[in-house]
Amino acid sequence: MNFEFTEEQNLLREQARGFLQDHCSMKVVREALENGAPFNADLWKKVTEMGWTSTVIPEEYDGLGLSYLELSVIADELGRAVAPLPFSSSVYLATEAILAYGSRSQKETWLPKLASGEVIGTFAMAEAPGQTSPASLSTTGGDSVSGTKIPVADAEIADFAIVVTKSDTGDGASLSIVELDQGSVTKESVATIDPSRSHSSVTFNKANAELLGEDGAGWAATQNILNRAAPLFAWEQAGGSDAALEMAKEYALGRYAFGRPIASYQAIKHKLANMYVKNTLARSNCYYGAWALNTDAAELPVAAATSRVAAIQAYYFASKENIQTHGGMGFTWEFDCQFHYRRAKLLSVNIGSEGQWQDKLISAIEQQNAA
Repeated sequence: MNFEFTEEQNLLREQARGFLQDHCSMKVVREALENGAPFNADLWKKVTEMGWTSTVIPEEYDGLGLSYLELSVIADELGRAVAPLPFSSSVYLATEAILAYGSRSQKETWLPKLASGEVIGTFAMAEAPGQTSPASLSTTGGDSVSGTKIPVADAEIADFAIVVTKSDTGDGASLSIVELDQGSVTKESVATIDPSRSHSSVTFNKANAELLGEDGAGWAATQNILNRAAPLFAWEQAGGSDAALEMAKEYALGRYAFGRPIASYQAIKHKLANMYVKNTLARSNCYYGAWALNTDAAELPVAAATSRVAAIQAYYFASKENIQTHGGMGFTWEFDCQFHYRRAKLLSVNIGSEGQWQDKLISAIEQQNAA
């Protein structure tokens, strides 16, 4: 079985990397941290003009109708660039939820606008620290939604949210589409370790809503949405891991100590080698996740959790060792090491922590073996 990308997909990678090098340099990322803006609107406009937000949306809804392999390539490059964009919230989660569970009318309403970037979507699930479950949900749904979700990625700029609410039937949860420009919806900014990706506390007070999918089938739908998003998040993390390794390598080759590059010292070589090993393992698991996602394979729950756990570990390790390779200066604001460390920490909990995905992996393997 060949997991490698095709020649056309690698050409897409070259195009995406060149575009992001031109329009999303480390200077642009730094500006996102320093100017307090919730995202880079100019970059978002350029990305939507490139058609990236429409990658997997069918042509009948004004999308490109490409595969999840192409979207994985784009996610990889966005992660490498540490792009300050709501791409994951709108594309991996909101778009995917409507593709999977939307009615014909809902798809006709939202997918063309998501494809063009006219609207931005997000996904609102958590309500408190710790793992979310149907029993922990307090937000009510139906024709109106009431409750508070925190933290919600990119809610400050999103036009609508897919909200997970409790239900008295079925699996204990339902999904609702809620437009966020209502007077019955209030947002309050939440500070995170990565200011280039805004997060908010969102309170709904009998906000008008529309049921997405079946009432009482929301928890199974949520798990499926997360499983489908996990490989794409993992690709972002894999891209960031490789960029952090390259940053560390370039610095080690150019930094001299006692008349020789620090890259020639065994301690630095070991750091870089360990980063490379973890990155390679994570990327291998990302290929597995992309294949399972693209083919809608029965192994998707296992592949999603495997790719997610490996990518979380690799990105955090690479971002941390990148700072260590730079020495004391790597910890300062003036150096760019911080961008990958911040993003690694943020992505490690964005759709569930490493521990939660480890639990999912164990459960998925047990179910697979029992089948």
